[in-house]
Amino acid sequence: MNRSEYALGAVVTLVAGAAIGAGIYAAVRPGGTTTVIQDGSQQIAAQSGLTVSEVYQRTYRGVVDIVVGGPSSFEFGRGGQQGQGGEGSGFVYDDRGDIVTNNHVVAGESSIRVRFWNGSQYTAKLVGHDPSTDLAVVKVSAPASMLHPLTLGNSDAIEVGAGVVAIGSPFGYAESVTSGIVSALHREMTSPDGFTIDDAIQTDAAINHGNSGGPLLNAQAQVIGVNSQIQSSSGGSDGVGFAIPSNTIRSVASTLVAGKTVEHAYLGVRITDASTAGDVDAGALVTRVGADSPAARGGLAANDIVIGIAGTKITSSEDLSRAVDEHKPGETIEVTVLRKGQKHVLHVKLGTRPTTA
Repeated sequence: MNRSEYALGAVVTLVAGAAIGAGIYAAVRPGGTTTVIQDGSQQIAAQSGLTVSEVYQRTYRGVVDIVVGGPSSFEFGRGGQQGQGGEGSGFVYDDRGDIVTNNHVVAGESSIRVRFWNGSQYTAKLVGHDPSTDLAVVKVSAPASMLHPLTLGNSDAIEVGAGVVAIGSPFGYAESVTSGIVSALHREMTSPDGFTIDDAIQTDAAINHGNSGGPLLNAQAQVIGVNSQIQSSSGGSDGVGFAIPSNTIRSVASTLVAGKTVEHAYLGVRITDASTAGDVDAGALVTRVGADSPAARGGLAANDIVIGIAGTKITSSEDLSRAVDEHKPGETIEVTVLRKGQKHVLHVKLGTRPTTA
């Protein structure tokens, strides 16, 4: 499923170093979620939870600094020479040395090095990656004493206004912590391969270049997202950040660690929200159908309005994207459309998402 056709915003991925020059500009779809203002309290959950310091103390040993490419120094941001490499963050996924980070931090790199909280450094190898969700897993051979896996939380349980903590390596300053709140939910990001990442978490916690791949944590010190992009007029933390939700991380990382390839269902259309006679929940308008795509073979056409997928009501382009993601390649689904005011039910066999949108 290609992402909806929304205007491009000044949204950039957060890898530091030479990789900034190849920064990926992405589209984020503004939603209707109300932004909540933080009161500045040290306790990051109004009802219950840990303080920022307590979250940090429980998790910082599980956060790592990742340097890729050429002779880049771990001293970037401390006055050292940056060199030709790039720098990002990650976190320990399990006690076997698997580490989760962003795909755009390690994609195409033959040299990957990981530094832990105490300065110990290890060469890492790429286990697997999924450009469509901008996630990757790398592996290090490190002693058990170095491996402090972080716990994945349930991103579906997060609420707007909940306190969060981000830990990572902004501008190369490893083990940096910032805090804020969840300022919105169910945002859409564009992945490095041009497809949609659904249910992104928006936060006002300060994140910058180098925070890519680092964890966004809740008040129980659980990972509820991986920091991936920022939207800012300056490219810095004066804007808002976006994180890939932990439930996506759980699915993708477990597949990659098992040595499997992540596959996503593919319909092959460009869409936008439909609006008929002022009805903002009118469905998803098909603006383009890919040649020889599953949609084309199933009979979808430009200007169709999709109002149902496999029995699920579709009220927006975001609904359609999510509905397709819930199915697997090779499944045949019913697609209900409005065409020139008439309802039609089509049967479409979903394909496998290609490498680029």
